[in-house]
Amino acid sequence: MSEKNNKIALDIEGYLKEHENKDMLRFLTCGSVDDGKSTLIGRMLYDSKMIFDDQLSAAENESKKYGTTGEKIDMALLVDGLQSEREQGITIDVAYRFFTTENRKFIIADTPGHEQYTRNMVTGASTADVAIILIDARKGILTQTRRHSFIVNLLGIEHVIVAINKMDLVDFSEDVFNDISKAYGELANELGIQNTYYIPVSALDGDNVVDKSAHTPWFDGLPMLGLLDSMDVTKSPKSEDFRFPVQYVNRPDLDFRGFCGTIAAGSVKVGDEITVLPSGKTTKVKSIINAGDTTEENRSVTTSEAYAPMAITITTEDEVDISRGDMIVHTKNLPRVSNSLKVMLVWMDEKGMELGRNYDIKRATSVVSGSFEHINYKVDVNTYEREQVHALGLNDIASCKMLLTQPIAADAYETNRLTGSFIVVDRITNNTVGAGMIVGVSRRETDALKLSEKTYTDAEKALNLYIRENFPEWECKVV
Repeated sequence: MSEKNNKIALDIEGYLKEHENKDMLRFLTCGSVDDGKSTLIGRMLYDSKMIFDDQLSAAENESKKYGTTGEKIDMALLVDGLQSEREQGITIDVAYRFFTTENRKFIIADTPGHEQYTRNMVTGASTADVAIILIDARKGILTQTRRHSFIVNLLGIEHVIVAINKMDLVDFSEDVFNDISKAYGELANELGIQNTYYIPVSALDGDNVVDKSAHTPWFDGLPMLGLLDSMDVTKSPKSEDFRFPVQYVNRPDLDFRGFCGTIAAGSVKVGDEITVLPSGKTTKVKSIINAGDTTEENRSVTTSEAYAPMAITITTEDEVDISRGDMIVHTKNLPRVSNSLKVMLVWMDEKGMELGRNYDIKRATSVVSGSFEHINYKVDVNTYEREQVHALGLNDIASCKMLLTQPIAADAYETNRLTGSFIVVDRITNNTVGAGMIVGVSRRETDALKLSEKTYTDAEKALNLYIRENFPEWECKVV
């Protein structure tokens, strides 16, 4: 019996408690077709003893049928689960795998390399802390390498590990490794990627994957798993602003009304003055209840403070109209509220995006109807040049102006991933057709209409316009 299994058998509660307190790191593998992404993950799981016997036996049998590695086990088959993936030897859908070491828990997203499945790669990258970009040592940087690097940077992943794979096919040449590292360094500088790490690997044979390879005495860095295990991915908080998207209004009886959700950013204390957006109503926090404790006998079990990413229920001192999709924030630090947003959009549907057409925009817990009024530019992911276009097709990435039918409280994606991102849903087919990131918040498109509809004196009109033009951060406070 292995040491780990022995520990589980002797003290299962202690083992679970030990793993509960480990921090979690999410990473994805990306790159061009046949660069060895699935093989790398399979090798990492195999060499770190994270494969069950039945999985290993199944992989051995499948290797005889579909494998491309001769007598060796095809490590990619430990990850690729779809029949079509095994037959073609490619990754089509995002495959998620979990494993753990003494220091960390990991969730891996194995993403496809085909251009056709770039949308799946975007899905895998949306929650990742680290990206492993594989480059075939024989081919160097390819179009998909540039495409995936751009998307990784666009989605705010701050740490990129460049795994130069198949080093065994170039005789573990230090010159080849240095040339590709230098070329990718120039690409990283062009995109603004700051934290890059370079490792020469052979995913097929396990060189520098879990253990340091004797074939690369010239490489003085850590192997892949050692780097992942020790890497500091703590993000410097760009915003401590409290953000609480309301997910559910809990009204079990006449005496209780609580507002449930998960804190997206910051912290909140009992007694804090809060504002509900977009209505702008203010009140104070009466109590904070942990998730699941809203039964009558447990309502007295409260906490004085909560912070992200806790799931809680908030009660308020005043009867304020709060609904699903509203955002609760600190009154002293309000986000901008608008229905006009500048966004970066990744189009993910075979049917092209139509300007002016209504779509459902899902952001955090809110669902609002909206349309894209203008395409500022499309990014050519091969050259990173900006193109003027009037339509978007599958996998296109563009800067657009999005107009919603009602205002929302919005943060920039670089400040908060949850409140700064959204998906686009076709209202007829209910398919997810796009994903986007909020870049900036403009003045409300409806404000000019409101000014003309209401009867204001010339002085009131002038004051309103002056405040909106010179103090946009006061936008949600202005009547």
